[in-house]
This record gives sequence, C-alpha cells and structure tokens, in this order.
Amino acid sequence: MSEWKTLTLGYLSTQRKGINYKSEDYGDEYSGHPFITIKCFVKGGGYESTGIKFYNGYSTNADHLSPGDVLFSVTDLTRAGDIVGSPLRVPDFGSTRPALASMDCMRIEPIGNRCDKRFLYHRLMLSDVRRKMVALAAGSTVLHLDTKKVSSISIPIPVDVNLQSKIADILDAIDNVIEKTEALITKYQQIKSGLMHDLFTRGVLPNGQLRPPREQAPEMYHETPLGWIPKKWAVRKLGSMARIVSGVTLGSKQSISSGLEVPYLRVANVQDGYLDLTEIKTVSVTHKELEQLRLQVGDVLMNEGGDFDKLGRGAVWSGEIEDCIHQNHVFRVRTNSSSLLPYFLAFYSESSFGKKYFLMSSKQSTNLASINSTQLNAYLIALPSLEEQREIIERISAANRRLNQLTAETSKLRSKKLGLMHDLLTGKVPVKVTKPEAADG
Repeated sequence: MSEWKTLTLGYLSTQRKGINYKSEDYGDEYSGHPFITIKCFVKGGGYESTGIKFYNGYSTNADHLSPGDVLFSVTDLTRAGDIVGSPLRVPDFGSTRPALASMDCMRIEPIGNRCDKRFLYHRLMLSDVRRKMVALAAGSTVLHLDTKKVSSISIPIPVDVNLQSKIADILDAIDNVIEKTEALITKYQQIKSGLMHDLFTRGVLPNGQLRPPREQAPEMYHETPLGWIPKKWAVRKLGSMARIVSGVTLGSKQSISSGLEVPYLRVANVQDGYLDLTEIKTVSVTHKELEQLRLQVGDVLMNEGGDFDKLGRGAVWSGEIEDCIHQNHVFRVRTNSSSLLPYFLAFYSESSFGKKYFLMSSKQSTNLASINSTQLNAYLIALPSLEEQREIIERISAANRRLNQLTAETSKLRSKKLGLMHDLLTGKVPVKVTKPEAADG
C-alpha cells in the first residue's frame, strides 16, 4: 500500500477568507458577480444553488474564484454545528464575472504538488475533520470558526498525489451519477407538475386521452367559480363530501393528566402528496381523545397552514403507525367514498389548480397563510366522476412511482459514496495506481 502521512492543513494548503460585505453591495444577476453565501452550503458538504446572491461591491483579483475551487463554511447559524466546516466546490456559473465568496466562507488551495484539490474536497467531507472544525468554533447564538487555527488541523493523506487523484476520480464518478439522477428527478417533477395541471383542468376522456384544451373545444367546458372546467364535472364544497375534524391541542390540561402516550402527526409530517414519518413525536391524550382522533386508513390529512407552501398540503394515511392521531394544526378529512376518493383530494390539493383556491380563501399575512375548518368545509372541488377520478389518480401515482424510484436510487448512491469515502479517504481499502510504461528508447 502507498505510504500515508498525517499532515496539517497548513502544510498542505493556504486559506483565504471571503469578502466582508454590506447588504447594499448586493446586485442582480445581470450586473453582479455570483456570490457564494452561507446558504449555499449543504449539511455535511455540497453546493445548494438557492443560496446564491450577486455582488456589486469592491473585490480584488485575489478574491476571484474559479470553477472547482474548494470553500468551507466558517459560520453556522445554529448551535448544532451542522454547517460549520462543511465544504463545497465552486460550480461553473458560465458568467463573464468571476464568482466571489462571502466572509462566511474560506477558500482552501493546495500548495504546489502536495495535495490534489479534488481529494482535499472529499476529505473535508469526512466527519473527523468537521468535528475538529466545530471544536474550533464558538459563539452564543451563531458559531464562528477560529480561522487562525484551521491550519493546525491534521489529516491522514497519501504521499503520492497520483493516488490522491485516483481516489478523487472514483468519488467524482459517483457524484456525477448522483447529479445526473437528481437532474432526472427535477425533470420528472416538472413533467408531473405539467401533468397535474392538465389532469385537473382538462381531465381524461373514456378513450384514455386528455380532453382538448378549451381553446380548441369550448363546447366541452363550462365556466364556474373555479374557472373553466370540463362540462361533465361538478363543483362541490368539500364539507358536503367529507367530515372534517381538527386534531389534539398540545399541552391541554386534560390530556396531560391522562398519561396515555400516543404518536401524533404535525404540519411538518404532512408533505405534498405524501407523509414524512422520519420524525414522529408523542403526546398525552385521554382515551376519549384517542377514540375521536385515531386515524383510519384512507383519511386525508391536510395542513392548516404556516408558510405559503404548507397551506392545504394533503396526504393519505395508510396506517403505518398504530393508534396515531393528529395535531390541531392538521385537519383530518374523512371523505364519502361514493363521491370523492381520498387520493383524488390529496392530489387535487397538491396541484397548482387546487393551491390557487386555497390561497384565495385563506387568511394571509406577510409570510404566512392559514385556513380554518369553516374555510376548509367551503373549499371548492372540481369534481369528475369516480371513474375519471380513478384514472387521474393512477396517472399521478405512476409519476410518483417513477420519482420514488429515482429518489431511492439517489439514496442508495449516497450511501454507497459514504462507505467508499470512509474506506478510500482513510486508506482502509487500498487503491492501485497504474504507473505509465517507459517509452522505447
């Protein structure tokens, strides 16, 4: 096995902090430099494009970044320390203006031929380095890394830079597959969004085809309080087809004294079209409350609100957890199966068509929106026949199955990468480097 040594980051690299800036330095994408901020860092490492800003303030050539440069976070907005020390690689913004980094970032640049930059990026992702970064950070509300001490952090590293490069090649190859799979997910999400818009505005004919758009076949549509919908569809209030119940109020004196602990679902558990059950909390309730609020298979859970994107989210309960109830900010909607199918309601509330009318009827403030039970009972549904509801459900479910498959593939790839990172970046599993043959004399 090639020789490994434990060397300091100060020996292997130089570090340079990003730009001190003011809010008035922000520009726009047409005139400013792409500006990498703390919100561009993913927990554990990686780049998040939604955090990018644009900068019009002062900078020098030494501040300019190139695609592939490595940054790590020197700040964390929480006490958990999930972001501080996490690295990212600067993407290619395709801009004539070089990218810049904010003061919450530090660029790390290998010295000479001591370290492969791509190897260093992957090595900074391992938890041992990030733990050392967190240990060097302090702050009462926001963590700040003591950047002067970063150079003292040591890591085991192959002496042979060719071996470092080979290890980086392997990990980069997995990253490329992950990126392509994530791009497919984004593509299918866009396809699904368009599909849902068509299904909830045009529906499906008995021959399996979408109705022609209203512009092409106006005789097949009629105008309603919801806008133009297929003529064979009705408009009905949700309350006329379902029983709507608010959940348990947390902290009620009656519940606390009972000592009956049961799992409950919160707004965070109810996502668009599915339930996120990774974190379930429990609450004390009475036997009466449990009987009244116990979820049944087929119940639709709908959010009261919060952020605009949470308003009216709906998902169908499949009975994953026994004796589960719901919080008062989540409505339980038990539909009449002879008129409204649960999955049709959940998908309808997820669609842009359904969301628009949630927003119209909700109570709104600057950043928040909410609905009460009266408004939810009055929520208007563009209602096709049960047969057409089933066809719409199947088409959306097929799109969800494809998205779930791609998401599972991404999860497997990430797990595989984590295992390889530990094995390859610590020397646990040796990697052979093919040496070039000498040319004939």
